[in-house]
Amino acid sequence: MTKAREPDDLRPEGPPPSATPATPSEPHQTASAVFAESMAGAARKAGFSAASDGEAINGRALLGAMGGVRGLFEAILPGLVFLVTYSLTINPAQTTTITSLLPALIAPLVLGVMFVILRAATRQTVTPAVGGLVGTGISVALALFSGEASGFFIVGLWTNFGYGAALLISAVIGWPLIGLAVGFLMGDGTAWRKDASKRRVLTILTLCWAGLFVARLLVQLPLYLADNIEVLATVKLLMGIPLYAPLLVISWLMVRTVYRKADAASAV
Repeated sequence: MTKAREPDDLRPEGPPPSATPATPSEPHQTASAVFAESMAGAARKAGFSAASDGEAINGRALLGAMGGVRGLFEAILPGLVFLVTYSLTINPAQTTTITSLLPALIAPLVLGVMFVILRAATRQTVTPAVGGLVGTGISVALALFSGEASGFFIVGLWTNFGYGAALLISAVIGWPLIGLAVGFLMGDGTAWRKDASKRRVLTILTLCWAGLFVARLLVQLPLYLADNIEVLATVKLLMGIPLYAPLLVISWLMVRTVYRKADAASAV
């Protein structure tokens, strides 16, 4: 926020300042800067930093984009622990009760707490682990509230629906979200919309990411409605990192290619 100027009668003696008064456009510029940084931050969080930094496309870069080995464990283990604990403690021949669900629900929650403590003990940022813990906590609460193990997957289903719908709508109206995020990350702002190649590639990428979330929803929702918990938990794991990682690499390659071509064309 711009610091308020002192009234002229309180200033030291001398000629009046040459600066002009604040114009109504300054708040708009500030809001634009905040929006630009938030979109660039979203692109970094999604793993697009390697595309802007010129980093080589390799396993190490991909692992770093997903939060490293620890990030992978934090993303995969809660769901895997739920699946294993549920399979070992639930008897299909008996009616499932809240008491019988407790081991499968408590195990990933305890694991999430351990991730937070481990990050704090090693003086690393705890934000990713806290975010995962909050998500797990909400999932556990929904399962306990509904009395059904399927409640554990409600958050994931709504997340897939929300992201898929937002990405799809943004592409249809001509403002693809991947384009906005990558554009600000690459220092291009919204200028990419005037470049046919960039606009086409970033729209295609937005549709690809929308397709990922829609595919997850289309596969997992019937399993949720059928209350097929073990298959649902397995499918959710298989449609997580194994699909996210290759799509991220494809996105890196497409973004780099279109921006390099644009830079080469502008240099001629």
